[in-house]
Parts: sequence; C-alpha cells; structure tokens
Amino acid sequence: MDKILVIDDNPAVLEALSLILEIHGYDVVTASTPFEAEQIVRYQRISLAIQDMNFTADTTSGEEGRTLFYALRALNPHLPIILITAWTELETAIELVKAGAADYIAKPWDDSKLLTSIANLIELGKAKQDNATFTRQKDERESHHQDANLAGLIFASTAMERVVDMALQLAKSDVSVLITGPNGSGKERIAEIMQLNSNLAAQPFVKVNAGALPSDLIEAELFGAEAGAYTGANKQRIGRFEAADGGTLFLDEIGNLPPSGQMKLLRVLQSGEFERLGSVATQKVQVRVISATNADLLSDIKAGRFREDLYYRLNVIELRLPPLCERKDDIVPLIKHFLPAREIGIATEQALLDYSWPGNVRELENACKRAAVLNPNGPLVFNDFGLLESQAKAQVKENKEPNKAEIEDAMREYQGVIAKVARHFGLSRQALYRRLQKFDIDY
Repeated sequence: MDKILVIDDNPAVLEALSLILEIHGYDVVTASTPFEAEQIVRYQRISLAIQDMNFTADTTSGEEGRTLFYALRALNPHLPIILITAWTELETAIELVKAGAADYIAKPWDDSKLLTSIANLIELGKAKQDNATFTRQKDERESHHQDANLAGLIFASTAMERVVDMALQLAKSDVSVLITGPNGSGKERIAEIMQLNSNLAAQPFVKVNAGALPSDLIEAELFGAEAGAYTGANKQRIGRFEAADGGTLFLDEIGNLPPSGQMKLLRVLQSGEFERLGSVATQKVQVRVISATNADLLSDIKAGRFREDLYYRLNVIELRLPPLCERKDDIVPLIKHFLPAREIGIATEQALLDYSWPGNVRELENACKRAAVLNPNGPLVFNDFGLLESQAKAQVKENKEPNKAEIEDAMREYQGVIAKVARHFGLSRQALYRRLQKFDIDY
C-alpha cells in the first residue's frame, strides 16, 4: 500500500485529506511541522508528500514551504511533492515546480483532480525510482567489470551479473568447474570469460564437444595416437589434452560422453597421465578442465549413464547458467545487439519479452537474423521473427498504435490515471508519456 505524507499545521486540513485518501486505499501519515515531516521522510518509506506552504499563523510568503521542499528533496530526490497553495503563494509554488516539485493545488482543492494527480505522480515516482536504481546498478556493474574481459557477453540482468561475478572469481583458481544450463544459454561464452581472466589467459584454450566424439576414436581424439595405431593414422597425432598442456581444456556436452570415454577421462583427471593410442610411453600434462552440460548428471548417475566418481572430479564447483526466460532483462539488450539501429515498437518488444525462448540466446540470435532478412527496412513486428509459440494476444495489439483521439478518450474513461491508460493500450508508462507529449495532451 502506498503511503502518503500530509504536512499542514491546520488539523482540519489534515483530517480532511486523511479521510479522502484513506477512503481511496492509501496509507496516510500526517505532520503539523516541518521538523516532524523531515523525520518521517528520513525514517519511513513515503510514496508521495502533500505539503502546505506556511506553518506559522502570521506568515503568507511561502518561505517556510520553500525551505521544507528543499529539505525533503535533499532527503529523497525522487519523492513526488504536491504543494498546497493560496493565491498569495502562487509565484513561489510555480518557482518550486520548476525546481522539481511534482504539482501544486490551490485552496480549496478539487478532490477528483487531487486523486488523479496523486495516482499519476506515484506511478511516475516509481518509474523514476526504478530507472534510478537500474542506472545505478548498471554503473556499478560497468565499474566492477571495467577491468575484466567479458568476451563480448551482452547482459543486463542481475541473474547474469551473479554468474559473471562467480566466473571471474573462479577464473583466478585452478579448480575444475562444471557449467550447467540449457542449450544455447551461453555456457561456452562463460568458459571463455574464465579463461580470458585467468592466469592462463596466454596459454592454450582447447575446446572439445565431448558428445560429438566418435566412440571408436575417443581415445585418439583426447590423448593422441602414434602413426599406424589405427586404420588411416599415417602420422603421429596430438590429442586434445596434450594440445592444452599448460592451459585450459573445455569439455562441452560432457553428459553425452559414452561410458568408455568416461573411464579414460577419469584417469587423466586423477593423475594428469595418459598414453597415446599405440604407445606405452606415459605422457603427463598440467591442464585445467572446465566442462559444461545441459543434462541432469545426478539423474544420469542414478540411471547408470554417468560415472559418479567422474562427476565429482569435474564438479568441484558448479556454475549454473539460467535460461533466457529467467533473465528477461537480457532480452532487449541482446535484440539491440543483434539488430542495431532497427526500430521495434513497444507492442513487439513486449511480445518478445513474453515469449519463452526455449532455444535461449541461440534462438534469439537466429530469430533476429530471420527478422532482418524478412523485413530489411522499416519497423519490425512480431511476425517477422518467425517464432513458433502462439502469441495471439500480443499479435492482436501489434499494429494498434493509438491515435490522439483514442488516447484522449481513454484519459477521460480512466480519469487521467496513467497506469490504467497505459495498461489499456498495452504500453509502458514511459511509452504512454512519450505519446502524450507527442500529441500535446495535457496530463
């Protein structure tokens, strides 16, 4: 429940405003002096303040209101403040509106107009607070990661920020890390970040799709082979472990490695030793192993499909990468990255945010490529992305850009409450404000 602070030295005014606000569902606190008001704003979460301009019986200049306004603004720069004015204080009130006061009302006030102004200002205040929080978090994130090599990773969500922070922390260690997450979510990119920010950044970084290794050539692929070790082996072959010596080996899709490969892998992880296929000479390497899988390895262990001892060798620390549907704040930045300088309407953007993205970032990238081909010029709409999941509701709104008359009708219908009007058109509050300004509609 939104809490409103009413500041006035007249008990009748406090009682009247408290009654009308409480009837309409607001939590109300009152103050009869500037000092009380400052203490309330300092220690309570206030959504909006309504303040008188004078607090001394023989004062009509509005100077006390000016002083209180700047004091409250210093305590909470984003707090919407409505000034209650008499005609003698109108000039001061206008000055404070220019300085950032949200609105002013003349005595006696109109309850309907006051309630509409309060509803709009609380919504706008929340939007400003959210934007300030987002900007602060973005600045902190960029400052925190400014010295790190993020391998071109695009993200804005706190979920991915936690993953990146953990990856950077693990990069400085030499423990084996298991990166888990669905296909297309960016597991290989996280492994690259770990390599680029480690002490092994200048050393080899060898990638292997473990699930794609032919079962009869797993040993040769991983550990190498001598000439003549098998049909077609005309010369000595260096395996992936030997190629990665001194650096990092990334084993992708480790859950698809067949049992024979799992057994051979376990030994080299335990001792760092192996023999090339066709050789009795033992090789020894120093390799950091990072592995990744989209499988539930614990279930595979119970089903006998994956070795438990290998699992614990690979998984000293697990780094879980969430699917794109759990980090929706990344969707728009990724779209802007894949489709730079392309116009996407609010309705289209919302439809893309509502889509579940089962293929994650890989599906999003492919959808953006498809949209660029199907609609090389002009604004992009949802159908351009060729997504399979039904989005009938979003598509109905796709081309219903409201005109001035429709917005004015909705403003009257919802008594000027911005949140309700925006919801009616399927727009964000910020998008509706832009249209109100574009059509010069008073709000």
